[in-house]
Amino acid sequence: MEGEPSVNLFCIGRYNMPPGRPRAFDKEQALDTALRLFWRHGYEGTSIAALAEQIGITVPSLYLAFGNKASLFKQAVAHYERYSGALYTDTLAKPSAREVALGILQGEAELVAGGETPAGCLMVQGALATSPGAEDVRACLAAQRRNAQSLIAERFERATSEGDLPEGWEPQALASFIMTVASGMAVQAKSGASRRELSEVIEIAMQIWPPKAGESRGANLDP
Repeated sequence: MEGEPSVNLFCIGRYNMPPGRPRAFDKEQALDTALRLFWRHGYEGTSIAALAEQIGITVPSLYLAFGNKASLFKQAVAHYERYSGALYTDTLAKPSAREVALGILQGEAELVAGGETPAGCLMVQGALATSPGAEDVRACLAAQRRNAQSLIAERFERATSEGDLPEGWEPQALASFIMTVASGMAVQAKSGASRRELSEVIEIAMQIWPPKAGESRGANLDP
């Protein structure tokens, strides 16, 4: 789809070492592997033993390299942001608020149901951590989502000052709407919704987008 951010986050495979030679430890690849596990199973559904096994090191070596499980998760989230940051940095630079909203929803749909990554959203999956010991992880992800919403709201505030959004449409509420739809799509994708089904959700969401001054509702609805 034209204007849709390209999301191809991972190139993960086996280490191709000659037989008999020990496998070298590659921290970046280890973080990729941990990221996929957390993404697929959530923070609490991913055990230290599974992480060590998939990364290919012992549990003591994992603790030595990354600290505890919460520390590894936070490093995996930071690793994820290095790959996915373009979704927001590039999309927020689009010329109109409508293009920003559409670009974020399209990019998120590709991220959660595009086939290159596990279904669902790492941020949503991790935020479902409920045990007292995982509270710092939940709080960290909540802060990440609030930051993303604040960036969108700031962009919509600029759009309001430029006349790109009509009066009466609160930038903070519009940003919350976009984040709510994106989070909902992640849950739907985790439940098996296809990329096409999510595209239909985006089309409906954009039908309520406020028109520019002088435009009637329904103008320029094509995603």
